[in-house]
Amino acid sequence: MDRKLFAPSILGADPLSVGAAVDSLNGNFDWLHVDVMDGRFVPNVSFGAGMVGALRKKYPEAFLDVHLMVEEEDVLLPGFVAAGASQISIHAETAPQLLHSRLSRIRGAGIKAGVALAPPTLVERLKFVLSVVDTVLVMSVTPGFGGQRFIEETLEKTRDLLRLREAEGYGYRIEMDGGIDLENAVRAAAAGCDVFVMGSAVFGAPNPAEYLSEAKNLVEKRLKKQKGGFSGCPLPIETKP
Repeated sequence: MDRKLFAPSILGADPLSVGAAVDSLNGNFDWLHVDVMDGRFVPNVSFGAGMVGALRKKYPEAFLDVHLMVEEEDVLLPGFVAAGASQISIHAETAPQLLHSRLSRIRGAGIKAGVALAPPTLVERLKFVLSVVDTVLVMSVTPGFGGQRFIEETLEKTRDLLRLREAEGYGYRIEMDGGIDLENAVRAAAAGCDVFVMGSAVFGAPNPAEYLSEAKNLVEKRLKKQKGGFSGCPLPIETKP
């Protein structure tokens, strides 16, 4: 069974105390997730390349998982590459005709490439890029704001992606982001999710490090109950930049 990864999202942290929030995890995380919003692709503004650079400086060994929810990807990508992102995910909806070339450009920069899907977008729209991505990020809320309620129907996408991965031998991870907590993380794992982005649930807990430990234990127990374990493709553990 491949180990599942947990990626606390700093969007759920106090914006005036991001460093302290990350420190409160006591290193009990696999990735750090950074949501980047430009106020155009989504109606909110969040972090920029400067935040990624600051995280890289303070946590040099951390895997920085950057999720771009922006219109001008070509303009912004170089800054995030230079800042030290470990992986950059871009949205399938932004410019479909440029998706393959932009993902290839990210990989060409020596970092991992991910493609993100908003809830209304079907998995079929991704088939032509699945061979060049390291991660498929399934949004389980409407992109743009933290603290939203998990959309249960998005689990069908993880099941579809799992079936495709097994049938075609792809090597991507399946990541979910939005409204994930202790309860639905277990269901997401059973549906094929490999990476769990958790923001408000983690940083809103009295003890964020203990909350993550509990989430990991619950997911592990659920998967052990599945007959024969979890039948996903074997994937290497990637927790370093």
